Amino acid sequence: MAATGSTASPLFLREDEIRRGIELLYFGYTRMTRAVDAYLAPQGLGRAHHRALYFIARQPDLIVSELLALLAVTKQSLGRVLNDLIERGLVETRPGARDRRQKQLRLTADGAKLEAELFEALRSQMAAAYVQAGQGSVTGFWQVLEGLIPPEDRKMVLGLRG
Repeated sequence: MAATGSTASPLFLREDEIRRGIELLYFGYTRMTRAVDAYLAPQGLGRAHHRALYFIARQPDLIVSELLALLAVTKQSLGRVLNDLIERGLVETRPGARDRRQKQLRLTADGAKLEAELFEALRSQMAAAYVQAGQGSVTGFWQVLEGLIPPEDRKMVLGLRG
């Protein structure tokens, strides 16, 4: 049960219930990322940098085109973010294993340290929310979020597990 003590109406597809879910997603995401934003801003980095670091940490040797697909941003936007991260010594590139024209991405030691610090700020918040909600609610939450992912992207996103 949610911290507010409220439960979803049996008429959970009504506009009010859908709006409530959207509001909770907005507010939850905003509150969750504040700590990360506050940490990144003095370094001249933002959420796009954090997202890139996160996914490169999840899949070392990720190629640029795969990161582009995961982040669903323009090539130009990703290029700016990657250039910043490379110039700061947080990400390194090397030629692809199968195709040397591809760039594989990997965090440097400094990049891994920064990503771990950022993850810890998020982990503690998510863990507290998970404990409060309980295991069954966590499973339901994941199912709702997975349902928001277009079917053609689910395999890519669910492949991040593990």
